[in-house]
Amino acid sequence: MNRRIVSDSSSNVLELEGVDFRSVPLKILIEGKEYVDNKDLDVPEMVAELIATKKPNSSSCPNPFDYEEAYEGADEVFVVTITSGLSGSWNSAETAAKYYMEKNEGKKVCVIDSLSAGPELQLIIEKLVDLFKEDLTFEEIVDQIHEYQKHSHLVFTLESLANLAKNGRVNPAVAKIAGLLGIRFIGIASEEGKLQQISNVKGMKRAVAATLDAMKKYGFNGRKVRIAHCLNPEAAYRLRDLIAAEFPFADVIVEATTGLCSYYAEKGGLMIGFEDGQAAD
Repeated sequence: MNRRIVSDSSSNVLELEGVDFRSVPLKILIEGKEYVDNKDLDVPEMVAELIATKKPNSSSCPNPFDYEEAYEGADEVFVVTITSGLSGSWNSAETAAKYYMEKNEGKKVCVIDSLSAGPELQLIIEKLVDLFKEDLTFEEIVDQIHEYQKHSHLVFTLESLANLAKNGRVNPAVAKIAGLLGIRFIGIASEEGKLQQISNVKGMKRAVAATLDAMKKYGFNGRKVRIAHCLNPEAAYRLRDLIAAEFPFADVIVEATTGLCSYYAEKGGLMIGFEDGQAAD
């Protein structure tokens, strides 16, 4: 029996060794140029284009045919998508799952709405890998991964709101003032899958400290942490060191954002996925 994990590229996981895995890319459109979020994408170039353009831009989700192709040949598929509150990726994956199971009797597909983005999806994928190693049925894995989702979280820190302003999601005056004053915005992925601001602070050092405070507020006590940064390794490693000082046994990995997360986080942004103290081993 062949079990496979499929994720859209918002997970930051484009390749995964030791398990049957497929990444389905989202796309970013800037000034008429399409950037495909795969391992060949030049993220710094894309981010530079985002900064340079004064025009609105957009992203697009995979279509059902993209997902169906990623399912092909697998007996059991577990799909992890960006929150349905931001993208139609979950809907495409679900549509493809229904068609795939109708066309292939006995095949099973579970589509997981992460209600999040970036490194929280990475945690869900890592948990699936662990569950694959146990002697569990498809249904048992479904139950356990949904239970795990109750104890995984996302906090993010934004240094720039420029792209959000260009796309009409933030008042341009607010974005400009925030940039001039060096204000960073701290936010979370809510239980409903919305990305919402919880505080703002001035300066990188304060923002990093406030990010750890937010993590602890939502139950972090030293388990897994996955930090993704958009061209800001200094802040990412500073956060890692703060975590290590207080929680020396925490499992912390720092990585760069891929295309879609760079589009949302913007230059300087951090996205942090973490487990709370009730997450099962």
